[in-house]
Amino acid sequence: MEVKENDRHMHHLSGCRESNLPGPQGVGVAGQGAHWPLDSVLALISATAFAAHAHRNQRRKDANRSPYINHPFALMDVLANEAGRADPTMLAAAVLHDTIEDTEVTFDDLKTAFGEKIASIVLEVTDNKSLTKHERKIRQIEHAATISPEAKMVKLADLICNLRDLIQTPPLDWPVDRRRDYCDWATQVVDRMRGVCPRLEALFEQEAARCTSKHCQGDSRAARIS
Repeated sequence: MEVKENDRHMHHLSGCRESNLPGPQGVGVAGQGAHWPLDSVLALISATAFAAHAHRNQRRKDANRSPYINHPFALMDVLANEAGRADPTMLAAAVLHDTIEDTEVTFDDLKTAFGEKIASIVLEVTDNKSLTKHERKIRQIEHAATISPEAKMVKLADLICNLRDLIQTPPLDWPVDRRRDYCDWATQVVDRMRGVCPRLEALFEQEAARCTSKHCQGDSRAARIS
């Protein structure tokens, strides 16, 4: 189910927080000053269940081999609770953001299940795996300025979560220099998306500073960085 733009009637506040979402039936969002129409809440629940099923056999590469779905959940948490972005369409795209890239799910699958808006945001942040790793990294830098505001915020949240994982549970075969190279690359991507959400940018800068400090050395536990 697509969360229609005309269902939300949102007004932007400073730092990308949004105001009340009117609707005859809805659910209040604690701490966000938002009221989502019931259809939006149900769509987000469906997207979360869909992502959990799509990633059900995937594990992260940390010491505990934690469920992969923890990563999409972390993106939703960053967007909703740290950046104050109570937007059910974007949160649905966030929880689904790796489904096309890392599972058998297709754009058409997402479009059928959740509508073109959500599917398109996911597609915007999806790597073309027919390219080499180096080509994909360059393409992401070049592409970052052209994607939609919603996709930029999902991408920012993704990079924030990746840097946190890189600091706390880096891949076993990533020396410190490679971790810092990743941080430098991520900064180049973020530089192409400046202005979309100051709160997310501040969170990224905080993690980038940690990554380039002694904390980037982290420990030897592994994590998946994508």
